[in-house]
Amino acid sequence: MKRLQRDGVVLALIEALRGKGSWCGETHVQKSTYFLQELLQVPLGFDFILYKHGPYSFDLSDALEQMRADRFLTYDPRPYPFGPSLAPDENGELLRRLFAKTRARYQERVDFLADEFASKNVAQLERIGTAMYVTLEDPERTGRDKRAMRIHKLKPHIPLDVARAAVDEFDSLREAVQEFAA
Repeated sequence: MKRLQRDGVVLALIEALRGKGSWCGETHVQKSTYFLQELLQVPLGFDFILYKHGPYSFDLSDALEQMRADRFLTYDPRPYPFGPSLAPDENGELLRRLFAKTRARYQERVDFLADEFASKNVAQLERIGTAMYVTLEDPERTGRDKRAMRIHKLKPHIPLDVARAAVDEFDSLREAVQEFAA
């Protein structure tokens, strides 16, 4: 996918998250984009690593800054202690028009993720994102307890019972997206 097409899909994701009431800070966009790309197989081309608060892409962070420079996105200030949220800017409409077909191709997947993630907080997104990361990291580590222990080892602040719940939530989500695999 070319850069501006990708930007159009990322903008669609941000708009869908906001439309469902998400605060839509960068962490929400990072985790949602990770799931859109890795679980729902939208070919965005970002590289993700496991970072402070779960999967993170420096490429995506750079892309969001480029989208701000191109005036596709802007920061919407939020009151303390929250950071800014991302919102469409004046040139967002240009992306919508130019890449309407690309956006339409992935809109159902975008809407699915917005429904699932808009109401989640950063801690919840970290847990489920890390559950997906450890599952994809080692497909042979299939057992719930093994994956939960790996999450806890990587993120000691996540208690083992909470890590198990995150694995269960990810497994349910993975099962729910089977309709998009076809």
